[in-house]
Amino acid sequence: MTYSYYPGCTLKNKAKDLDEYARSSARALGIELVEIDEWQCCGGVYPSARDEIATKLSSVRALMKAKEQGQDLVTMCSACHNVIKQVNNDMRDEEISDKVARYMGLDEPYTGDTRVVHYLELLRDTIGFDQIKKSVTNPLKDKKIAAYYGCLLLRPGKVMQMDNPENPTIMEDLISAIGATPVKYALRNECCGGYTTIGNKQIAVQRANAVLENAVSNGAEMIITACPLCLYNLKKNATKFDIPVVYFTEALAQALGLIEE
Repeated sequence: MTYSYYPGCTLKNKAKDLDEYARSSARALGIELVEIDEWQCCGGVYPSARDEIATKLSSVRALMKAKEQGQDLVTMCSACHNVIKQVNNDMRDEEISDKVARYMGLDEPYTGDTRVVHYLELLRDTIGFDQIKKSVTNPLKDKKIAAYYGCLLLRPGKVMQMDNPENPTIMEDLISAIGATPVKYALRNECCGGYTTIGNKQIAVQRANAVLENAVSNGAEMIITACPLCLYNLKKNATKFDIPVVYFTEALAQALGLIEE
């Protein structure tokens, strides 16, 4: 089964290994991710102003590429997923799609036809966690792992429609599938403060430490996340706690026997 794939800037630069873990894991599970041609940065932040059109265009180009291939568009980074899926939702508004068509010189508007799928949804809905469990050769047994969702993966809930934004289970179910014990804690879907790192690093430090303290106090021995910015913030700014923080694709690849611990 083949999907169009939008890796995003971070996974093609500072975090190339996380991208490779995702691709190799997908291949091992019978999925081929085909990177779309000439993709551009999504912008990293969703442009919420209704009359802001220009900053949506790179996302529209990616969505149209997947449509041309007749495929769903798979995303990996929480920020990229959030931006692209919200823009796709905007394109179902006739006024906005007409403006975008005029900006881009399209013969006809793009109207949000592409299905945007996060890699986690691919694991849950296409492959299935039961099948993943059967494919695991190196189960992460005896490890207590906490999922960190952050603020972009699930919200706004009516647009993302990925999981319950207040009580999600998708990452805990993945943790169970790879043989570990999931740890739930109160701050797992609260903001880590990563976006404030440059403007006010102290806020990022406080928020990151609060997340890790909450996870550790509930028994976590490792944390996985689906956001590269959260990964950076929790690893670099949460200095009070010595606990591994890894991208979810790394934990998956390890469980599938594709990399060593």
